[in-house]
Amino acid sequence: MIDLIIACIFGILVGCITGLFPGIHVNTSGAIIYTLSPFLLNFTSIEAICIFLASLAVSHALLEFIPSILLGVPEEATALSILPGHRMVIEGRGKEAIRIVSIGGYGAILVTIITLPIFAIILPYFHNLLKPYLWLILIIISIILIYKLSNNKKETIWSLILFLLSGIIGWAVFETPLSSNLSLMVTFTGLFGISTILFSLNDNSIIPHQNPFYEINIDKTKIKNIFLGGISGAILGFLPGFGPAQGGIIAQDMSNTTDDDASNFLTVISGINTSNCLFSLISIYLIGNPRSGIAVYISYMITKFTLNILIMFIGVSLISVSISLIFAIKIGDKFIKIIEGIDYKKLSTIAIFIMIILVYTFNIIYKYPLWYVTTFNKFYSTWINPSLPRSK
Repeated sequence: MIDLIIACIFGILVGCITGLFPGIHVNTSGAIIYTLSPFLLNFTSIEAICIFLASLAVSHALLEFIPSILLGVPEEATALSILPGHRMVIEGRGKEAIRIVSIGGYGAILVTIITLPIFAIILPYFHNLLKPYLWLILIIISIILIYKLSNNKKETIWSLILFLLSGIIGWAVFETPLSSNLSLMVTFTGLFGISTILFSLNDNSIIPHQNPFYEINIDKTKIKNIFLGGISGAILGFLPGFGPAQGGIIAQDMSNTTDDDASNFLTVISGINTSNCLFSLISIYLIGNPRSGIAVYISYMITKFTLNILIMFIGVSLISVSISLIFAIKIGDKFIKIIEGIDYKKLSTIAIFIMIILVYTFNIIYKYPLWYVTTFNKFYSTWINPSLPRSK
């Protein structure tokens, strides 16, 4: 029992570190741990490794908002075209933004746990009913999102091209000569890690003076958005191929929330992000399918996902999000104080080198062709990344 508690605490701490490190995606961290699992099993149990991964995912989901809000802030003249979190930082409301995403993420986990009995009743039924048509539902939703996010025919065409290329990548990853865990690590590193950092290096990150005074009002609107974030994250945990980015757009339409309403928008997005972490694990028990990279690794190691294991992961998620809530606020405040003294380009360059070293290290250990890994990692990070913002 003590080893499980240690694994949970250690997972929270590692998740805080990876969440604060720009460009390290949670699936990249999960791939590294899963790759090391044969070695780690000499010292601990499968349950401990899985608890470590679950707590890491929840902690990472909450803490990753800190660098995304505070780093990569453009000039004041472009404030109207940037993300809501950046806009709040430019207005000197960085501390308020950190607290909003922390409370939104924490509340969404509670909503997911409270509504779990309802999902446990209706989700398996709807999954069996809709399973033959799930591919059609996903295509329809994807087309709607592409249409809504495109301002003209040119953007629509490019969106469709990226959509098709993303599908090809998904197929190609599992057809490589690499093992599945290593191919996922290489893909996530290039697709979510290095490419995002390379894009953000084009911006001059300048953090203006932040107001030390803030006020957070938990009114009916905030509660509604927390609830909406928790429910949306749970639904996304059921639908394959959809994540917080797509869920945020759908949730915006449902709540009539716009990007200009930064506070409520961040509440919904953070809620979706953390709720999705938990429900992707719940989906293993309810429908037998993991819905995230971390959930996939856990399902590989725990082949029989019982009710007791589900309750264990719910407890781990609740503990992780509670401790991470405190860490997010404390670290966020400290981060705001020291951020002006940090050279963002140097920090990003260090992150890129660390990820490259990790990729090559594991490939050398497992004796895979380095030329093959280098080519595909460069291809993913340079040309294919649908998650990147469109250039103006």
